[in-house]
Amino acid sequence: MRSAAAALLLLAACGGKQPTVIDGSTAQAFEVTSQAARRDLPDADRLAYDRAIKNPPGKSFGDSEAEVAALARQVYDGMTARQVVDQ
Repeated sequence: MRSAAAALLLLAACGGKQPTVIDGSTAQAFEVTSQAARRDLPDADRLAYDRAIKNPPGKSFGDSEAEVAALARQVYDGMTARQVVDQ
């Protein structure tokens, strides 16, 4: 009985991880949370995620790197990595 309770406690602790939500409020917060969110994805989806982060919707051909980064922070703020890939 005691080992069954311990096993249930272990399963509950391991299975309830919520996906990381991207924080676009600052460049630093975006960097930290977007990398953490990327780790939530299976390896097969990480390349699609990387492409999406580098090419956010609304990006124009002549945009500077800083403009693209600011746009990505705005577009992906509050999203999970799965939402970024599925967008």
